[in-house]
Amino acid sequence: MAAKHTKPNFSQSQALDMVKRLFGLTASEVRSLPSYDDQNFYVVEIEGGEYVLKITNSEDSKKPNMIEVQTYAMSFLNQNGLRAQAALPTTTGQLMSLEEMDCGYGSQKYMVRLLTYLPGTTISKAPLTPQLMYDAGKMAARMDTILQKMQHPHLSMLRRDNFLWSLSNVPMMESYLYVLEGNPIQEVVKSVIHQFKTSVIPKLSGFRTCINHGDLNDHNVLVQCDESDGFRVSAILDFGDMNCGCYIYELAILTVYMMIENPKPIEAGGAVLAGWESVLPLNEAERDCLYVLVLSRFCQSVVLAHHFVTLHPENTDNLLISSRKGIPILHQLWELGKERVETLWFSSAAQLSDKK
Repeated sequence: MAAKHTKPNFSQSQALDMVKRLFGLTASEVRSLPSYDDQNFYVVEIEGGEYVLKITNSEDSKKPNMIEVQTYAMSFLNQNGLRAQAALPTTTGQLMSLEEMDCGYGSQKYMVRLLTYLPGTTISKAPLTPQLMYDAGKMAARMDTILQKMQHPHLSMLRRDNFLWSLSNVPMMESYLYVLEGNPIQEVVKSVIHQFKTSVIPKLSGFRTCINHGDLNDHNVLVQCDESDGFRVSAILDFGDMNCGCYIYELAILTVYMMIENPKPIEAGGAVLAGWESVLPLNEAERDCLYVLVLSRFCQSVVLAHHFVTLHPENTDNLLISSRKGIPILHQLWELGKERVETLWFSSAAQLSDKK
């Protein structure tokens, strides 16, 4: 979200028209879904099929090759046993269509896709038991190991060197610290950036690289009830933040979002870690940096959310959801310190693993 008015703002009638014109489907119901910087509509086709009409923001729509890779990644995961949405072809057989339209900000180009609607509820609405967080950690590690095998002619598009949400780019936050002026959290953020520079950057060469989903937040992980009346992770949504990163980044990001929705946030890290390590045990450098990387992602969430509010004040509530919940947890993590948090995470992860 680099500039004002990049987020699409189409009406339901415009969405209905796109579904009919591009995909040849007649919708009996269309309603808006919450979104960060794209626009999503839930669509029920007249014969009962359920879909999501995804209209990409005008900035990202300038990178069709990137969107092509993201769409292919979903298909690749489906082929390898992890559920993700699938794109439906247009009437001309394309998986996406670049549309030049006016949704209130003058004529701009938007990439439009129709994706399958997956049943289930977001993990944000499920009781976050240790088993479910273990399941989420396991799913994330499986996903990254599958994505690492993916081949595509435009894979190089995922080398997003200046991508603000990449955990490699934590020092870039310094340019945006002014948005927290007067907020006590600013000092914590400054300290975390310093910790990143002194304790993470020297160990970067020890991290194993991979392709990251990059945004495993609590609204992008779907769950369904299982036989024992518990919940199981059933699917992954929204690949718009995919980038070349490191395995440990994915774990840190997922840990942050599992903590945000958790009644016992600090303890959540152990269950996610145990699930992750059941697939992909951490090496020494990764273990040593997990705490600072989790803090760093909390800081990114806070700083960038406040930055985007200055660009999109009309979307303030949606932009600050995670940030508002995250600030008290960030304070708590920082005050507890690396040693105490790591002891808690690694010992509870070991106990959970012993029970498996």
